[in-house]
Amino acid sequence: MEKLKKFIKRYKFFLILVLINIVVLIIEPEKGKEIASLSFDNFLGMLSVIPPIFLLLGLMDVWVPKETIMKYMGKGSGIKGAAFAFVLGSFTSGPLYASFPVAALFLRKGVSLTNVFIFVGAWSATKIPMLLFEITQLGGKFTLLRFVLNLFVIFISAWLLEKTTSQEEEKMIQDLAHKENQDQ
Repeated sequence: MEKLKKFIKRYKFFLILVLINIVVLIIEPEKGKEIASLSFDNFLGMLSVIPPIFLLLGLMDVWVPKETIMKYMGKGSGIKGAAFAFVLGSFTSGPLYASFPVAALFLRKGVSLTNVFIFVGAWSATKIPMLLFEITQLGGKFTLLRFVLNLFVIFISAWLLEKTTSQEEEKMIQDLAHKENQDQ
C-alpha cells in the first residue's frame, strides 16, 4: 500500500493527464483519439531521446571524477567554467527537457549554479546544429545578431539568477538533485 501511495504521489500529474484523456475519449471520441495519438507520438519522441541521455549520464557519472568537473565548472572556475558550460550546452541536440537530467548530474558533481544556468540557457537557445540551419534560412546577419543577443541574455540571466538565489534555495536545489539520484 505504501508503494502505491509513493507511486501515485510521484506520477500524479501523469495519472491526472491519463484520466483527462479517458474522460475526453468518453465525452468526445474523435477529440479523444486525436489527443491519444498526439500523446503517444510525444511519448515515442521522448523514448528516442531519454535513453541515450541517461546512458551518457551514467557513463559520465562513472568515468568523470567529481574533482575534474569541479575544477573546470565548479565555484571559482570563473570565465573558463562559464565558457565550458556554454560550449557544452551549445553543442547538444534534443529537446530542452533532456537538459534537466544533465543539469542535475552537474549539480551532484559540484558544478556552480551559475554554470548550470548557463548550460541550460545555451541548450535552449544556441544549439550549433540549429544555428547552421538558421544561417541558411534567415541569413548570417540575423543569426549572428540573435546569437550575440542570446549570449548576453544567457550570461546576464545566469548571473542574476545566481545572485538572487539565497543559500537556502541553493541548498534546496542541491538536495533535490541528490534526492532524484537516490530515487532512481
